[in-house]
Amino acid sequence: MTVSDYFPEINAQQHKQFDMMGQLYNEWNSKINVISRKDIEFLYERHILHSLAIAKTIHFEDNACVLDVGTGGGFPGVPLAIYFPNAKFHLIDSIGKKLKVVDAVIEALQLKNVTTQNIRAENLNCKIDFAVSRAVTSLSTLSKWLKNKFLKNSRHSLPNGMLLLKGGDLTAELTDYRKKATIFDISTFYVEPFFKDKKVVHVASN
Repeated sequence: MTVSDYFPEINAQQHKQFDMMGQLYNEWNSKINVISRKDIEFLYERHILHSLAIAKTIHFEDNACVLDVGTGGGFPGVPLAIYFPNAKFHLIDSIGKKLKVVDAVIEALQLKNVTTQNIRAENLNCKIDFAVSRAVTSLSTLSKWLKNKFLKNSRHSLPNGMLLLKGGDLTAELTDYRKKATIFDISTFYVEPFFKDKKVVHVASN
């Protein structure tokens, strides 16, 4: 499966950018390991499509401010920035060498709507519509890191808050967030077995 199989609406430039990601990450991963060796051959499925599952749950409006916490090699931020060229993405990570790869990928893809910063989330001073993240830490820890960082006025189909890529049984983790959380099964968007127990979890900030 390719990105355009699930997102036929992407334009020629986006199609080219997604195609370029394969070569870029294979080249960079041989120098700085940001994606596990066993996963790099499944880049489109386990990283790009996985990241874009968030785009199946929400449409980021023009000038929406989206923070990618613990972006690692640029996921989910880079694929989302390609898909939503009119939204603004700020990708942060506490490990600087990973951001070296992300910066090079952003430059090669000519993405004008992405910035990066080597910083921990709790030390960041910002106001955002949404935070996205993929298996960085527990929901309770992430909530503490992002406290008071969300804009009060929501203008999207979902309230401002966190959009998290999670897997497995989330019952215990979501116990204290039941009234704020909405769970989307990624297997309803994609047919690949990899996504069987994968979820997008939206947690409203208020």
